Amino acid sequence: MRKLTYFVACSIDGFIGDESGDASFMYPFVDEEFIGFLTAEYPETMASHARRALGVHDLPPRRFDTVVQGRGSYDVGLKEGFTSPYDHLRQYVASRTLTESPDPQVEIVADDLLGKVRELKAEDGELGIYLCGGAQLAGQLRDEIDELVIKTYPVALGTGMPMFAAGFSVAEFALDEVRLFKNGVLVRTYSRKR
Repeated sequence: MRKLTYFVACSIDGFIGDESGDASFMYPFVDEEFIGFLTAEYPETMASHARRALGVHDLPPRRFDTVVQGRGSYDVGLKEGFTSPYDHLRQYVASRTLTESPDPQVEIVADDLLGKVRELKAEDGELGIYLCGGAQLAGQLRDEIDELVIKTYPVALGTGMPMFAAGFSVAEFALDEVRLFKNGVLVRTYSRKR
């Protein structure tokens, strides 16, 4: 069974963006040290245009071969003209409002998202599935998430878009790894206790 990993950036108080989902306040923390970490450990989580700009587009995937994202996350790149933001991965966008994919490499999942994710998890393969976001999608898939990789930036927002937009339900995870960067960014990896 392949793992579904929610690889997410958030503030120290657990928000992935402001109320509208804007997370640009985190960009200053993506410095040389942090980019080196992403390039070495999670190169496939960088969008294709960023990989090309950094000269690492040819790096093979280390952890994921598939990305699932919500319409809001997909729209961030789409507004900039990127119809296939992760052209190095199989791409799925969960959306009930996007009726047709703007790119042949991107499959729209309008119905039975849970069934699609379970189908992807059941595939044979060593690499997992990258859950890119956002809050609504993570909330819908919370019971299917096997691993959390939380990139915590040293800012407090007070309010905003939570990591999970879902009703109250306790899900316990075990802390596997912690990495601290000089600029105060903290990356924690958790695995679900089943």
